[in-house]
Amino acid sequence: MTNIPLLSPVALVIDLPELKLTRGQMGTVVEFLRDDQDAEALLVEFSDQDGQAYAMAQVRAEQLVVLHRQRTEAA
Repeated sequence: MTNIPLLSPVALVIDLPELKLTRGQMGTVVEFLRDDQDAEALLVEFSDQDGQAYAMAQVRAEQLVVLHRQRTEAA
């Protein structure tokens, strides 16, 4: 399974025009998914500043970057 933990803050690294989402939009990982071909995906919820969800998207881990709110050591 992906190395992105559940409830991680993430940002898109690609545009998803079919969902009207653009690169850089921030969301939260809310579920791990697996399709019929056993491919892994993440369900990401995108919310406004008031916490109101405006989109849910099924994306692959490589389409996201994890956001950090505190200092972390460089790899």
